[in-house]
Amino acid sequence: MKDSDVLPLSEIGIIGATSLVGDCLLKQLIQSGIRVAAYSRREKVSSVDGVDWHRLDAAAADDKSIKHWVSLAPITALSGCFSLLEAQGARRVVVLSSTSRFTKVDSSNPEEKAYALRFAEAEAQFQSWAENLGIEWVILRPTLIYGLKRDTNVGEIARFIRRFGFFPILGQAKGLRQPIHAQDVANACLAALQAPLAANRSYNISGGETLTYRAMVSQIFLAIHLQPRVFSIPLWLFRVAVAVLRQLPRYRLWTAAMAERMNQDLVFDHSDATRDFGFQPREFKLSSDDI
Repeated sequence: MKDSDVLPLSEIGIIGATSLVGDCLLKQLIQSGIRVAAYSRREKVSSVDGVDWHRLDAAAADDKSIKHWVSLAPITALSGCFSLLEAQGARRVVVLSSTSRFTKVDSSNPEEKAYALRFAEAEAQFQSWAENLGIEWVILRPTLIYGLKRDTNVGEIARFIRRFGFFPILGQAKGLRQPIHAQDVANACLAALQAPLAANRSYNISGGETLTYRAMVSQIFLAIHLQPRVFSIPLWLFRVAVAVLRQLPRYRLWTAAMAERMNQDLVFDHSDATRDFGFQPREFKLSSDDI
């Protein structure tokens, strides 16, 4: 994407600014000299120059006028922010959804199927709301996000390995994955916000490397300086183990369906994003900052 194709920005509103991707995006915007109005359900978390923090539940009292927005909050909760965006005079809004709306639609777990349905419905609701008001919309669906020791994907696997010294897989765990770094997701949000071609479109954004689930786990072992200890166990044992682990708060969202997907290819083409706003994700490389 050429510089001449980029919409100039002086200020951006961010919903969900305290999220993992929000942390990356804030730093990027500050370095670029773009002012940020950061909205979160939590209290102000820093006093960085160029960032004005706002509580979402107090946003109605704001008197700002912000045309360009990025929402990093769960898309299923975005409708609660429609009035804020309307009051601010939003003209383009980029939101994060997830490729899980496709990968979990046929899950054996009813909760996961319902999750996928909620994401699809939230996308349709956002698109309809924006089009009715003449607001340009962009939906980005990242694959498995990792980075900065804060993610619940790669980081969760790493924490399991450190705690137990091994990692269980189902069968050969040969399903393909495309992990995407949180900074690359932030880059995509900013690029899509500025690219004229991205208006009123949705994109799947995936990592720059495709590897099997087993290979991904092995790389995580090596990144924390351990030899891979990966054991294949039957599905019935996974179900028992998950039932036990779900009693612990950290693992309450784990399901046996997660193990079933270890042998399913969850691969998404991001060539449209590359064409329309220059998306160029990195390969799956774990640094000490990530893990």
